[in-house]
Order: sequence, then structure tokens, then C-alpha cells
Amino acid sequence: MRSAGDNGPVESPVDARARELARTIWDHLVVSDPLPKADVILALGCHDTRVAAHAARLWLAGRAPLVVVSGGRGKITSDWAETEAEVFGRVVRAHGVPAEALLLEGTAANTGENITASRRLLRGRGIAVRSGILVAKPYMTRRALATARRQWPGPDWSASAPELGFDDFGADERQFIELMVGDLQRMAVYAERGFQVPMPVPAAVWAAYEELVRLGYDGHVIR
Repeated sequence: MRSAGDNGPVESPVDARARELARTIWDHLVVSDPLPKADVILALGCHDTRVAAHAARLWLAGRAPLVVVSGGRGKITSDWAETEAEVFGRVVRAHGVPAEALLLEGTAANTGENITASRRLLRGRGIAVRSGILVAKPYMTRRALATARRQWPGPDWSASAPELGFDDFGADERQFIELMVGDLQRMAVYAERGFQVPMPVPAAVWAAYEELVRLGYDGHVIR
């Protein structure tokens, strides 16, 4: 789906059918439940610093007394000069969260490690967690919950995301769709491998995934 021209790789345009299918997946992946107060806000590192800003807003609103930002370098941030945690931490502090209310976990390379490494960090500091708010990109919220409930059972987990809609990710629309396709596949594959709790995927959503893969939106699909 990509071709090289005189000026380097060119992204193929995303057509109306692909957008329609991607919206079906988006509607399934996005969780927007009411948020209770919690012991910790756990921001999952990624390439989108709007996640960090949202974690800061939750702290300022009094949702939890502590923010943990977790992330080393992942599939999209592998060439960053700093870890995701360092970048997120700077954003969180710039939005008004003081250093004493912030912890950085800078080793995690995927969602499972975001959870397990943050768990080790907090246990090592003697911080008990009975409830937590996972902060992620909107289309990562369902998978974040499925992961935390398997990798860190016990706390009552909720999920929250920046108030962004499907059309707010158009800057790199193809990558955005491919990331969602990969996340949906991982919800099925990782549940089978025991990495996440199973969460049923409606038939129409899985059909949208399969059609997008056939159309070539498979850049983040597990082979």
C-alpha cells in the first residue's frame, strides 16, 4: 500500500470504506465509563503526549493523589532521545502536577510491562493500590483494562482517555488505523496466551478487522 516516488515513501490515501470499517473498531475499543476516585493514576506511555496532559488534568481534578507515568521506548518511540516516561513526566509537570505527586517508570516497552513494572515500582515504595485509573489513547482503553485485570489483579481498575474523537487522529490517518487493527488483534491473541483477560469481540467488529487486513492495513498485525 506504500509506493516510493522521487521524494521518498508516499502514504496511500485512506478511502471512505476504510474509514467506515475503522470507526466500527474505534467504537468497540473506546471505553468511557464514569470515573471513581482512586489511589493512583497510571499513564501508559506512547507517542501521543495528550495522554500525559489528560493524566495531569485528572490529578488536578482530585481523582487520585499520585500519577505514575510508565514507558521506555516502544514500536513508534524507539528513536526518541528520551524515554516515554521522561517526555510524559515533563508534560505532567508543565500542567501543574508537583514532583512529589509524580513517579516515573522508564523501562516498559509494551502495555503488559507498563502494568507489571509500575506494580513493582509502587510495591517497592510500599504504596498500596486498591484502585487505579489507567490513562491511555482512547482506542487503547479497552485493551489497557484487559491487560491490567490480568497482569495486576486485585485493584479496581478504571480507564480514561483525552476527550478526542475518531476524526482527531487524522494527522497520520493510515498509521492510526493500523494501530487500531493491531490492538484489536492483540485483544484476541493475548487473551489466548494468558496476557489479558478475555473480552468478547462482536462479530461485526471482527469482520471489520478482517476486511481492513485484506485491504492492507496490517502494519501492526502480529504475523
